[in-house]
Amino acid sequence: MRIAKFHIGEVVRHRIFPFRGVIFDVDPEFNNSEEWWRSIPKEVRPRKEQPFYHLLAENDETTYIAYVSEQNLLTDDSGEPCRHPEIGEMFTGPEDGRYVPRHMQAN
Repeated sequence: MRIAKFHIGEVVRHRIFPFRGVIFDVDPEFNNSEEWWRSIPKEVRPRKEQPFYHLLAENDETTYIAYVSEQNLLTDDSGEPCRHPEIGEMFTGPEDGRYVPRHMQAN
């Protein structure tokens, strides 16, 4: 099993498509439907044997949930906060460019 390159609360961007987001969960390897995986064009279809990340994602037009392979993510160094409406339910911050999961905070 590989160790995930990115972490919960980290802001990342897609390597090919124009969106970014905050990681809120990680699967050690692909854990979605075969139909979903096959819907990705073969020339850009990621390997299943790698971490996949659940993102509170955004682009210029909307916010949504995305499921993205590690090979298609890069660290987002823009320093811009993310605007997804669910971020405040799961995280505080950003602090030093990362969001802090609420369940990890001490009272």
